[in-house]
Amino acid sequence: MSTAGTFTTHTYNLPIENIDTDQIIPAQFLTTTERVGLGKFCFYNWRYQPNGTPKDEHPLKEFDRDQHSVIVAGTNFGCGSSREHAPWALLDMGVKAVISSRFADIFRNNSLKNGLLPITVSDEVADWLLQHPGVEIEVNIPATKFSVAGLGEIEFPLDSFPAYCLSQGIDQLDFLLRHEKDISAHEQRQPW
Repeated sequence: MSTAGTFTTHTYNLPIENIDTDQIIPAQFLTTTERVGLGKFCFYNWRYQPNGTPKDEHPLKEFDRDQHSVIVAGTNFGCGSSREHAPWALLDMGVKAVISSRFADIFRNNSLKNGLLPITVSDEVADWLLQHPGVEIEVNIPATKFSVAGLGEIEFPLDSFPAYCLSQGIDQLDFLLRHEKDISAHEQRQPW
């Protein structure tokens, strides 16, 4: 089920703490400004040998983009250097949201600006989700909450502007482009 700003999926657990942006998208893949295609490089060093052949075992082996669009991660997700490519790669891999008890501020801001929902929860909620991998979850972005059978409804912090953009499936640039005529008309009226 998916409507404007709501979706239902199963969680995929990455119970690893301090997942940094270089693990999410290694530096050698930062030369592009294209968002499409980055998903194949997401968590590249976890998934592939140095020569590019797939590893038999890795933390994302059972990930299925058709089944899992929410990752439940250990604490301090997205730490490390600032790179918009990290949320781009996650989105291209099929991830719509990441749940953790703590995000690096830069990663959280980059995610919100680029269409990926970082859901911050309490340690208790994060622990419950990590102990129940693959649960069905319904995320309601406009209401800033999600629901899980056995856990109930959980509210999460999200300001109104990113909630609006995420609910509409747009990023901040898309929002501005939707109002390009109004912005131009306003600029024409200014005595600069």
